[in-house]
Amino acid sequence: MARVVFYEKPGCATNGRQRQMLAAAGHELEVRSLLAEPWTAARLRAFFGATPVARWFNPAAPAVKSGAVDPASLGADEAIALMLADPLLIRRPLVEADGVRCAGFDRAPVTDLLAEAAALPEGCARPGDAPRCPDPAP
Repeated sequence: MARVVFYEKPGCATNGRQRQMLAAAGHELEVRSLLAEPWTAARLRAFFGATPVARWFNPAAPAVKSGAVDPASLGADEAIALMLADPLLIRRPLVEADGVRCAGFDRAPVTDLLAEAAALPEGCARPGDAPRCPDPAP
């Protein structure tokens, strides 16, 4: 299993559920505050890869919801500058595992980490003709 650096908004229930999913899949998490991290433009930009700029933003951020920030109208440099000034704009979680980074919970490496757990065998782990575990009492 992987060591995962998970940048979250502290207190976010959705991030809490996401952390639980990764931990339940057997991954070791290092949880950090997205809001307190000392971001640089280059370091933050590395989490977005080839994703379109509009998808870099948290659609629930107050500035996005109010229309004060229109992610679809921004270039990469302007978007990063806004996010450095207001980290609530950053799509979360930011995740880093095995040297791969992403923003959001719907792309690699997150999807790969959860797929690994889903691929684990289910059913009886006893080999061959070994007696099966007894059925639980009603």
